[in-house]
Amino acid sequence: MQKPFIADKEYIGRDYSQVPLPKAEYEHCVFRNCIFSNGFLDNQTFMECEFIDCDLTNANIKHTTFKECSFSDSKLIGLRFEDCDTLFLSMGFTNCNLGFASFFELSLPKTFFGECSFEQTDFTETNLTASTFHNCNLEKAVFHQTVLEKADFTTAFNFTIDLEKNHLKKARFSKENSIGLLKKYDIVIT
Repeated sequence: MQKPFIADKEYIGRDYSQVPLPKAEYEHCVFRNCIFSNGFLDNQTFMECEFIDCDLTNANIKHTTFKECSFSDSKLIGLRFEDCDTLFLSMGFTNCNLGFASFFELSLPKTFFGECSFEQTDFTETNLTASTFHNCNLEKAVFHQTVLEKADFTTAFNFTIDLEKNHLKKARFSKENSIGLLKKYDIVIT
């Protein structure tokens, strides 16, 4: 069954936590101050859409397509991005709370994360080649077998990344935050 096609529409202040957003292919749409928390966003298609000041906490995003979508000033707590349709998956995040989210085994090269919080976020086996973590709080974020080659962590903070269990060739760190690469060794740097 073909989903309806909706383009260039703006949704402001809507609550989709109880009554789901109608299933459709959304292109160039803006969702501003909308609530999707604990709701169903599964089997949706979003192409070049913006989510601004939205709450998607624990939303079901199974089989949903996010192609060239941006999220800003939004809560994305507990989202399981690995449940999305991964064929065209490409997103950017600015000033978002992505605590307890999971990007397990996803390929997200060149993704921009700006001023986001990633408390206990799972990046296990994620490909983040050439991605940028600008002023991001990575407190207790999990990096295991993660591809971080050419990734930029120069302004990121509170991270712990095991050099032996991740791929970090040409990744960038500042002198100040490189301590996050040495925590496992329990050494003191003065």
